[in-house]
Amino acid sequence: MENLRNTGLDTPERRREPRTKTDLALTVWGLNADGERFLQKVHARDISLRGALLFGLDTELRSGDVIGILYGGRKARYRVIWVGHSGSPRMVQAAIHRFVSDECPWKDLLAEEPAGAAALASAPTR
Repeated sequence: MENLRNTGLDTPERRREPRTKTDLALTVWGLNADGERFLQKVHARDISLRGALLFGLDTELRSGDVIGILYGGRKARYRVIWVGHSGSPRMVQAAIHRFVSDECPWKDLLAEEPAGAAALASAPTR
């Protein structure tokens, strides 16, 4: 019998906001898993106000790492949520989540939110 947990078919969508499929070239920097500084060009896909999926990293990152993103002359800090390999052993992909205090560098590329969605997204949770 197929294990549905591995296919993701038994888990509901957990994202709180829509993602926009794109292929953005951007710069990322930070400390890798070995504590060494890195700076490189990567691509972001499935972007949102809160996060993105990065492809093409050639450095190893860990969940919880903090990295910087530069896109369109705007900088923001992001936390790495999960890391995986995208086919090639040296090409890493990472899901990232923006620090609330930093402005989203690609917000101009995203579709307008429905009225009230921004208020709900910024409302404190209990």
